[in-house]
Amino acid sequence: MSTWHQAATTTVGLFWMAFWAFGLGYVISAMIQVFVTRERMKNSLGDTGASSVGLGALFGFISSSCSFSALASTRSLFAKGAGLVPSLAFMLASTNLVIELGIVIAVFLGWQFVVGEYVGGILLILLMWLVVRLTASRKLVETARQRARAAAGDDNDEEAPDWKKLILSQEGWRRVANRYVMEWHMVWKDVTIGFTVAGIIAAFVPRSFFQALFVGSDSAQPAFWEVFLQSLVGPVAAFFTFIGSMGNIPLAAVLYDNGVSFAGIMAFIFSDLVVLPVLRIQAQYYGWRMALYILGVFFVILVASAMLMHYGFAALDLLPEAAAGKSVTDREFFALDYTLALNLVFIALSAFFLFWHWKQVGLPGGSDALSEKILFALACGGLLWLGAGLMLPLAGLAAG
Repeated sequence: MSTWHQAATTTVGLFWMAFWAFGLGYVISAMIQVFVTRERMKNSLGDTGASSVGLGALFGFISSSCSFSALASTRSLFAKGAGLVPSLAFMLASTNLVIELGIVIAVFLGWQFVVGEYVGGILLILLMWLVVRLTASRKLVETARQRARAAAGDDNDEEAPDWKKLILSQEGWRRVANRYVMEWHMVWKDVTIGFTVAGIIAAFVPRSFFQALFVGSDSAQPAFWEVFLQSLVGPVAAFFTFIGSMGNIPLAAVLYDNGVSFAGIMAFIFSDLVVLPVLRIQAQYYGWRMALYILGVFFVILVASAMLMHYGFAALDLLPEAAAGKSVTDREFFALDYTLALNLVFIALSAFFLFWHWKQVGLPGGSDALSEKILFALACGGLLWLGAGLMLPLAGLAAG
């Protein structure tokens, strides 16, 4: 019972530490999505040259960080004629180069991991470009495009107004509020599950388990083959989760606390696009052959990127120390500090945006997709677990 309470407290504490970072990131993301004109985006990504790939990465950078939103946007680009490489560059950038992800990583892991996330994101795109050019067949790509067009149906974009006028109008900020609410709506289930699982693992799972799963995690200087194995285990472990790019950061913090190498942690963070629900959705969009092909490409490039980042940082003597801080469960989460002040600001802003959204269009609805229903059920179970765990001391006092 005591460990259950500790797990629930750790989950709430981790989320309390990160809430302002989520809020700030989503405000920035919403503003960029509303005020940056992108009506020519799809027409700019038809080739596989440096310009198209760069634009794909740029538009991914200014888009949502939600993995499942990135899948739908990528399908739309690909169905409307964008090249496979620019489309995948968009997908990788939208889940690895976005601002809000860097902010959350900075809160939990430190600056080395932020640099690793952004430099690694660029490496992922470059390596993907190389691998796809060497391995993709024209028949596979065209078959997948026909499937994507059938899945997309009618997907017409509205003309975007002049951003200079929009940023000075009430309508522009109403759109920002709506986009902000929808960002939270897309990720709250992933975030709830990710933080709940992180708290459970931090409290219940002994360090010896991580040492067995991630070979060499008990060593200050693991051998090359141990680092490589950890880079393989990270995405394999992530594959069987339902957690997206924002929800797996607290889990990465637990791995860091248990001595997993920089490469293993970066491989885990990069793995949000090789999880099981993503594979299933890709198969619905493009067919199983293309879905498995994309999975294989992403697996190869994320392991390679993690290894290159690890030994590149090692050569520059920039690797973070394996045990650089307190255990996750021993951290002081709640105090009169900047976190409290920033959280109060973003709680108020979030409440205002939610009220505005509700008055205009009502509350966001649910999804009929099976994966979303499963996520919703798991998230609700996580909330019940947390509520019961937090109430345990009160129940003990009442019983006494």
